[in-house]
Amino acid sequence: MTINHSTLPKGRASKLNALCRSVGDGIAESAFTKWLSLQSKAPKGVCDPVSDALVTALSNLSDDKSFRLGSKGYVVRRAKGKGASEFVAQKVA
Repeated sequence: MTINHSTLPKGRASKLNALCRSVGDGIAESAFTKWLSLQSKAPKGVCDPVSDALVTALSNLSDDKSFRLGSKGYVVRRAKGKGASEFVAQKVA
């Protein structure tokens, strides 16, 4: 079974070409199809508890028209320094 290079995205096509150069066409195509079958599985839903807490904290402001985050949003970090226990929100430029 041959793989159509024109239907592959650029990254996967370069991976297939590298495999073909290193181990040969026959072995590379079988290895690539096995690798591709493993990659096509649905990603696991890994949840970040901090981002979930931020979403729930800001969810009551979803209907407020005066609260705007802009098109690029904000970055929330822990404050630095001795005894700092708060957060700092910085607008992304």
